[in-house]
Formats: sequence, structure tokens, C-alpha cells
Amino acid sequence: MTAPFLPGYAAFAAVLSAAGLPIYIHAPKVYAEEYGVSLGAMGGVLFALRLLDLVQDPALGRLAELLRRYQGASVVLGAAVMALGMLGLFVVAPPIPAIWWFALTLTCVFSAFSFLTITFYANGIGTATMLGSGGHIGLARWRETGALLGVCIASVLPNALSAAGLPGFAGFALLFALAVALAVWWMRGEWGRAATVPSGGFGPVLRDGVALRLLLVALANAAPVAVSSTLFLFFVESRLDAPGWEGPLLMVFFLSAAGAAPLWGRIAEARGAKRTLLAAMALAIASFGFALTLGSGDTLPFAIICVASGAAVGADLTLLPAMFARRMAEVAPAGSEGFALWSFVQKVTLAFAAIALLPVLEASGFEAGGESPDRALWTLSLLYAGVPCALKLAAMVLLAATPIEER
Repeated sequence: MTAPFLPGYAAFAAVLSAAGLPIYIHAPKVYAEEYGVSLGAMGGVLFALRLLDLVQDPALGRLAELLRRYQGASVVLGAAVMALGMLGLFVVAPPIPAIWWFALTLTCVFSAFSFLTITFYANGIGTATMLGSGGHIGLARWRETGALLGVCIASVLPNALSAAGLPGFAGFALLFALAVALAVWWMRGEWGRAATVPSGGFGPVLRDGVALRLLLVALANAAPVAVSSTLFLFFVESRLDAPGWEGPLLMVFFLSAAGAAPLWGRIAEARGAKRTLLAAMALAIASFGFALTLGSGDTLPFAIICVASGAAVGADLTLLPAMFARRMAEVAPAGSEGFALWSFVQKVTLAFAAIALLPVLEASGFEAGGESPDRALWTLSLLYAGVPCALKLAAMVLLAATPIEER
């Protein structure tokens, strides 16, 4: 078998990430402002999609395992569904009531995203084994740096296209579909590296105390990113009173994350992944705490916060998946079921952000793109920065209590 083509992993991770967080950043704002869909209704849809994941993600994990012999073909099909869903979301004017079109297209995008993510990360277990000692951290550096660059580009591309006089979100969707095709082509020789041992189902993962702890850490640790990502555009536009700065500030955040990810990987190889991740979590708490104090005109201080919090996210997205993959190599080498659970807990946090925060924000009197009372702006600050502080602290406590062998 040929040596792994690591740039292909970075490219595939980039397109997957472009279908994840950026959609939570862009889609609610687009459908609220262009089609008049209420934030509460969209929050309900996003929560319903996460309820679907209660059944769907474990089922997709089993499906990925059953299709292991046909992994390449299944990836092509999943990628096509994801690209078509994105085109429907942002290019096609809703032919049915907008909230239902929002739900239908997101179902296509997120279902395909889930299947591809599970398959991709399970395949990475075998790839990391081929890379030898430190293979999980080494692969994670390529994979998560690519993912962060994908998020960065996807987050700012619509605004950049609009500034150039081109259709912003339609152009983004078209370029996304092209990028998906290129990434699938670059990864064509990489599928089938997952372990060929028989799958043990979900039992080995659920019976392993360390794996369960890591899943809980992932749940608590991803929630702050989900919260801040869901509210980022509203915070910049309304709390900082800095419309037009959303794109540049997102670029600062994700470029900081992408630049820091390889550095965190090197530090983890020298100091240990657990210790390094705990330090990054402390940095994130300090960043969110400072954000609580900001108000109108504080664009420059917030840019500094974006640098610090982005760097912390670089550690989250690089080290925690590598730690989980290394554990899966020991207790469930097939990987599909383990990463089905991993995918599920990651998306539960986005459901929490949608169902818990958007209706609260709307009830406070917040008006997207309009004038909001002081009470609504303070609620926005508390939700954007205060809630992530508490969640990140819980993640730190869970990680500190998790016994992890450093090697």
C-alpha cells in the first residue's frame, strides 16, 4: 500500500469543515434577512435535525462499516448529496415555504456531512498507524489545519464575493461544489486504510471508561465554539456596532486557529496532549471572559480576543480528535462506530446553541439587522461570552479527571 497522501486529508477536511460551522454562521442570518424566517423557527429546525442525529449518526456509523469494501464509491455518493444540498440552500430560491426548504436542504447537507465525517475519521485510524510513532498527532496536524483553513475560507468567502460585486452566497455554494469534487479526486487512493478487523459494534466504545470520558469532554468542549459561532455575526453587528467587520474578524479568528494548530501539535508531542489541551482551554476561558466587557466601538479589543480564542480553538480541533483516535486504535480499531458517537456529540452542541440560545435572544427583544434594546444587547453578550466560559470550565474539569496515557 502506498504512503498516505496527507495533503489530500487536509483538502478533504477543508470541504467537510466548510459544510459545518459556516452554515450555522451564515444560514440563519440569510434566511432571517432575505426570507423573513424567525430565529425561533430556525432554532426549532436545527434542534429537530439534531434529534434526527440520535438515530441517524449511530445508523450511519453502522452503514459506513457495512460499506467498508465500497468505501470510495460511498464517499463519492455522499459528497454529491452534500454538494447538491448546499446548492439548494443558497442558490435555489425556496420553491416551498422558506422554513421547510431550509429544513430539507440542511437535512441533505448534514446527513451527508455526518456519513463522510464518520468514514473519514475512521479511515484515519489506519492511516495514522501507517505513519508510525506519533502518527495520530501527525495526521491531526494536516487534517485539522486543513479543516480550519476550510472554515476560514467558507466563513469569509460570501462577504468577499459580495464586496467584489458577485453573488455572495450563491457563489460560495458553487465554489463549494467545485472544491468537493477536487477533494474527492485527491483522496481517491486513500480509502480502505481502516482496520480490517471485524467490527465490535458500539459495545467496546461504550464499555471503555476512557473513551466515554473523552466523549463527555468533547461534548462540553465543543459547546462553547457552537455557542459563539451561532452568535458571532449578531455580536459583531449589534453589540460591537461594527457592521461590515464580520468577515475580517472571522478571518482573524480562523487564521489564528489554523496557524496555531501545527504549533499545538508540536507542543503536545513534547509536553503531552492532555497538559497542552488544558493550557489551551485556560486561554479560551480568559478570552471569553474579556469579551463580556465589550460594547459599542470595541472592535480592536475584540480582534485581539479573536486571535487568542482562535489559537485556543486550534488546540481543541487538533488534539482532542487525535486523543480519541488513539484510544479507538486500542479499543475499537474499525473506528466507524466510535466516530459515529464522536460526530453525534459534536453536533449535539450545535443543537444546544440553536434551541437554547436563539429563542432566548429573540425573547429578549433582539432584532437581527435592526435596533435592539439595551437588555437584548446585554443578553447577547451573556450568551456569546458568559455561557462559553462556564461550559469550557466544565470541559477542563472533565479532562483533568480523565486518565490518559501520554506517549
